[in-house]
Amino acid sequence: MVVGVEGLTVRAPRWVAWADIETALRAKERWICKKLGEQRERAHRQQAARIDWCEGASVPFLGESLVVVLEPGLKAPILRDGHAAQTGLPGVAQRALHVGLPQEAPPEKIRDTVLAWMRHHARAHFSARVQHYAEQLQVRVTRITLSSARTRWGSASADGSIRLHWRLVHFSPAIIDYVVAHELAHLHEMNHSPRFWSVVRSVMPDYEGVREQLRHVVMPE
Repeated sequence: MVVGVEGLTVRAPRWVAWADIETALRAKERWICKKLGEQRERAHRQQAARIDWCEGASVPFLGESLVVVLEPGLKAPILRDGHAAQTGLPGVAQRALHVGLPQEAPPEKIRDTVLAWMRHHARAHFSARVQHYAEQLQVRVTRITLSSARTRWGSASADGSIRLHWRLVHFSPAIIDYVVAHELAHLHEMNHSPRFWSVVRSVMPDYEGVREQLRHVVMPE
């Protein structure tokens, strides 16, 4: 039996009696209900994470929301903070990313422009955090690469190279720090043994809580 986005799927050989299938389902009832609830919750989070790429779109950046403002004539995107952000949008007084696109710009163009800006800033932010934790852990990093891997937030190689998913930049600085510390700890221990987690804890004593947050994040779309 499998619980997925479309609900519960049960497969069994033709010779298995319905009564036996029902017995198995009853035995797993609590597990099934739990997993169905988790799937519903994840679906709700995914729906909430969808971005309508237009004027006024809200995009997560370092754990906060940026409002997208289309401002034709700008040569490059400009980030403006708080009340200084002249969004031109009623009631909006938060960080705003002004991009040099016309109001009629297609959603794909707005998305690509905003994400390109974020990717650029991801590299700068990640590099600073890698340097910070590399000094604390006394490891040598030979290269930092941004990735778009589907299933991994980061990876480390014995030669000192580090790969980080660039869209971590959507999430809080604490989550980014956890992934960075995790990968750099692998330069001491290329495993997930108790010694590895001791290395992580040495620079991030509260890593377990942050790791749990990471397990529940949803990538904006």
